[in-house]
Amino acid sequence: MFETEREELIKKLRKKGIRDENVLSAMLNVERHRFVQQAMISHAYDDVALPIGYGQTISQPYTVAVMTEALQLQKGSKVLEIGTGSGYQAAILYEMGMKVFSIERNENIYKKVQKFFDENEIRVAVRCSDGTIGWNEFAPYDGIIVTAGSPSVPENLKKQLAIGGQLVIPVGDRKQQSLVILHKVEDNRFATKEVPNFKFVPLIGKEGW
Repeated sequence: MFETEREELIKKLRKKGIRDENVLSAMLNVERHRFVQQAMISHAYDDVALPIGYGQTISQPYTVAVMTEALQLQKGSKVLEIGTGSGYQAAILYEMGMKVFSIERNENIYKKVQKFFDENEIRVAVRCSDGTIGWNEFAPYDGIIVTAGSPSVPENLKKQLAIGGQLVIPVGDRKQQSLVILHKVEDNRFATKEVPNFKFVPLIGKEGW
């Protein structure tokens, strides 16, 4: 179902500059229509963000591809996702062979995605808590991906990133953000890259909004 639409989406992502074959392969294999609301299913493979309820969205596929590519992960890497949402981003990482830990703040979304993961044998560890604090129990992580816009980079997440790892997070105001990619060179020393013009829902929490 929707195989042609998925193939067309991958062609669009290639044209937009996505080069990581592991990312493209995972996005071809993971069925995005299973992560969207029934009313939105005809738009599942449009390159747009879609509402999932509770004021949250499933990210635009191009955004998912850019952020996943920026993590520069190898198979078996340990990755922390902040903002589970529909579960699509976590499913992409799992399909790529990562050990995925994901935090969702909204209890209703958390229960729904936990059930979905269990039913579909997607082995992602999920918890319901404040994502800006991270998940220290399993730190350090080879990659940390934040799927909501923050006024700054939470210090807890910086601490939980392994040396040599990347932290990918949208930073800005509530209307627009730049995608900030931090590479941890050593403790308290980071190399930073920024990609402008992204728009995410706000990151709510102790170190967010």
